[in-house]
Amino acid sequence: MASGKSPRRRAREFVIQGLYQWQVGDQDEAAIQVQAESVAGFDKADRELYLALLRETRQQAAALQAELAPHVDRHWDEVSPIERCILLLGACELKLHPETPYRVIINEAIELAKTFGGTDGHKFVNGVLDKLAAVLRSGETKPK
Repeated sequence: MASGKSPRRRAREFVIQGLYQWQVGDQDEAAIQVQAESVAGFDKADRELYLALLRETRQQAAALQAELAPHVDRHWDEVSPIERCILLLGACELKLHPETPYRVIINEAIELAKTFGGTDGHKFVNGVLDKLAAVLRSGETKPK
C-alpha cells in the first residue's frame, strides 16, 4: 500500500471519527456508517472490523468508561473528546478482542492519538491503556 496504512489501521481511524460524531454530534450508528462509507479511502479499510468496533464501543461505552476511570487522573469530562474516543476504542479492544495482542492495541491507540489528538495526548493514552491492560490482560502483560 502506498500510504503504508493497513486495512485494520484505516478501520480504527474511521471508528474514531464515528465515535467522535456520536459523542460530539449525537449522531446514530446508521448516519455515522453512511457518512464513513462515502469517504474516499473507506474501501481500503477492514469493513468488518470497523462495524464490529463501532458497534461494540458504542454499546459498551458506559462499562468501558467505568473500567477506564480508575486509570484516568482527571474527571472524564476533562479528557478531550478525541482522547475519550481513543480510550474507549482501546478499552473495547482490550476487553472484547483477546485475539489482538495488547501491545498492538496500545500501539494503534498511540498512533490514533498522534494523528487526531493534542500534542501530548499519545502519552496520556499510552499511560491509561497500559494500566488498563495490566488489569484486563494480566496474563498477557506479566513479564515472562
